[in-house]
Order: sequence, then structure tokens, then C-alpha cells
Amino acid sequence: MSASTTTASVPDGKAPSAWGRALDSDFVYAFRRSPTAVVSAIVLALFALIAVFAPWLAPQNPFDPAALDLANARIPPAWIEGGQAAFPLGTDGQGRDLLSVLMHGLRISLLVSFCATLFALVVGVTLGLVSGYAGGRIDNLIMRVADMQLSFPTILVALLIDGLSRSLLPRSVHEQLALPVVIFAIGISTWVQYARTVRGATLVEKSKDYVHAARLIGMGPLRILFRHVLPNVLGPVLVIATLSLGLAILTEATLSFLGLGVPPTSPSLGTLIRIGNEVLFSGEWWVTVMPGVCLVILVLAINLLGDWLRDVFNPKLK
Repeated sequence: MSASTTTASVPDGKAPSAWGRALDSDFVYAFRRSPTAVVSAIVLALFALIAVFAPWLAPQNPFDPAALDLANARIPPAWIEGGQAAFPLGTDGQGRDLLSVLMHGLRISLLVSFCATLFALVVGVTLGLVSGYAGGRIDNLIMRVADMQLSFPTILVALLIDGLSRSLLPRSVHEQLALPVVIFAIGISTWVQYARTVRGATLVEKSKDYVHAARLIGMGPLRILFRHVLPNVLGPVLVIATLSLGLAILTEATLSFLGLGVPPTSPSLGTLIRIGNEVLFSGEWWVTVMPGVCLVILVLAINLLGDWLRDVFNPKLK
């Protein structure tokens, strides 16, 4: 095809930009055609924006004692008799605006789950690439460790790591290191799925011609893995990461509900549910129901988006 024919198919003879090619891709087309994916993405984006801008969007700073008034304690939601428009979701026993507390709690939950998922992704993908490419004893060692970890429930591994950290670390640093410990505990308990998936894909990719050609020109194993093999195995990894994000949020909420997660001074959604559960039978149902509803909507949106991604990247469904 001549150059004149190529430029004639593009307005003004200009090649489409990277953004234009992305908007015309099959992925974006499939996304637009799926109402479930669009709604889930909008919900996730809304939750993310609320979490990021919580200090500026929240009507009240729930961590500032000067902003709290015990006279405003235990006010029901605004649509119930006795509620006030200033507190649309009601208040807790300390007079904190529940809407403001939810915004800050969402911020902590998303931060912990995102960092834990990213940590698990880096560890799992790296070990999966090395295991699949190296083979032999290294492969056997990594996969046997993965098999051993799979015999324990994820929440049990997280509980074990969190408990060991509390017993080994000085009590004076428990609160300062609570977030990093929870992130490590959740991340190290979920890396196996990434490793096993990437290992299987690497075993397929390393026998292809482009890998053999890279070896012939003297490319090192690390460069081959991270420059050539890694981009070809990222599809399944993206699906696992999306689904694992919802699992990480639930795991963090479970740990916090059990009193082993983030400190009470930085409450997450799980901590708020635990605090509300203590006064549930006294009639203050909104203190625990509102964080629970927020958690359900968040995890449901993540799972629906993850299911859509799984269908998109599944070649058998195309």
C-alpha cells in the first residue's frame, strides 16, 4: 500500500494519536457495550474520589476532638424521626457525623487493600516468572511453598502474621506499624494465585520463537522476562488483581472486625462495623448498617468489574 493511500484513510493525512487508538480499541468497545462494567467502573471511581478527597469533602473532621459534641450523640439518620439534616446518616455514640466517618474509613480500607494487592502482585508475578522460566529445583521450591500456603485459608495466614507481629514487636510501636503489618499480612497471604497463573503462562511463552531469538542475540534472562515475557502474561494478572482487591478489602474488614487490623484511631470500614456491632441491639442500627452497606456496594462493584474483565480476556468466549 502506498503512502498516499495510507494518509488518505486518515483525516488531514495525520496518523491517529495514542489516545485515539485506545478509544477505538476492542477493549474500550467491549466496555461501552457492557452496562454492568460501566456502572461498576463509575461506582469505583466515585468511591475512589471520595476516599482521596475525604479530608476536604467530609462535613466534619471525626478525628478532631474539638469538632465533636456529645450533645449530638446517637442521632438517627435524617429520614427517620429525630434525625437532623446536618447529619444525613446519623451520628455515633461520640457525636461523630457518620457520613464523615465513612468517608475517612473508606480512605483507610482502600489504601490498605490497594497496597496489599500491589504487594501481592509484585511478589507473585516475580516468583511466577522466575519459577516458569528457570524450572528445575527453583521451580519445585517455589511451587511447593505455594502449595503449602494454599493448604491454609487466606484469613488464617493473615491472622497468624498479624498475631506474630503483635507478639514480637514492642507494644509502643504497635499503633505506628499497624497499617504496614496489615498490608504485609494480606499481601503475603494472596501472592500464590499470581505466581501459579504467571508460571503457567511463562511455561508457554518461553518456548515461543521471540524468546529463542532474544536468547540468540545474547539477551539476559532478566531482560527477557521483564521486557518480553511479562507484557504477554499481564492479561490474566489484571483480572486476578481486580478480584483480589475485593478479597483484600474483605480480609482487612475481617481483621479489623476482630480487633486485629488497623488501630481505632484510624478506623476502616471493618472497625466501624465492629464499633457499631457493640451498640446494635440498643437500637442504634445505623452505626453498623451504614458501613456494612458501603462495604457491600464497594466489593460488589469490584467483583462485577473483575468478572467482566475475566470474560474480556478469555479467548474461549470470543
